[in-house]
Amino acid sequence: MEKVLARVGFKGTLADFATFLRTDARFYFTDARELVREYRDIAKRIDPELTRLFGKLPRLPYGVVEIPAFSAPSQTTAYYRQGSPEAHRPGSYFVNTYKLDTRPKWEMEALTLHESVPGHHLQIAISQELTSVPEFRKTSRYVAFVEGWGLYAESLGPDLGMYQDPYSQFGQLTYEMWRAIRLVVDTGMHALGWSRDQAIDYFRQNSAKTEHDIVVEIDRYIVMPGQALAYKIGELKLKELRALASKELGAKFDVRTFHDAVLGSGALPLDVLEENVRAFIAQQRR
Repeated sequence: MEKVLARVGFKGTLADFATFLRTDARFYFTDARELVREYRDIAKRIDPELTRLFGKLPRLPYGVVEIPAFSAPSQTTAYYRQGSPEAHRPGSYFVNTYKLDTRPKWEMEALTLHESVPGHHLQIAISQELTSVPEFRKTSRYVAFVEGWGLYAESLGPDLGMYQDPYSQFGQLTYEMWRAIRLVVDTGMHALGWSRDQAIDYFRQNSAKTEHDIVVEIDRYIVMPGQALAYKIGELKLKELRALASKELGAKFDVRTFHDAVLGSGALPLDVLEENVRAFIAQQRR
């Protein structure tokens, strides 16, 4: 984060920079249609780059959709809703246009990578289109796998041409910090007796996220104990397995076949995923 501050020539502390990102008008749209259009533009810039990292892509398309006004005030910044290959219904990447002054441009690339491609849409649609597994396997939703993949997908941004703008790069780092904060407030509230206000204050002091987002997120963690931990456990396991495959295979390591192996059996418990990846490594050696 400090390197980004130096790159943009900002004179001040990280806290000062966070205030600047929250309050400067240049980082916010004033028209909801422009916000949605920018999300669509980002998504469609990612699409043609996916073949760099994946051998198999889903046939099911997806679209960017505005969150309905009646639910937007209490919703997160964005979420994904799966489509249906059988009903020919595309996946939907829902984005929040409520209170535009809380929807900064610098978080849009990281968020799109997580919620659409190569994140939730790509992973879930591939699962739905599997033909060699029982039906229940196509719809399994192990949180550590599904959300761990979403976090892992954010880290693939540089390979897909994202985060070229320093503020978007800082946005990705802010998302990393956000997930670290989640680990603290999740255990704080559910294991150590923190109050809602304590959790909100801690989030505010350590992140550039806007006040509205912070409150909505804390309320989400209150009703979903442990979910934040599952996200990070999954991401760490995926990165650990990629490092293992890269080390064991050396020059034979191909990130495209690795990703296909990870996603090719649908969502899995992490111990089963590790067995699959170790079998993949052994097969590649042979």
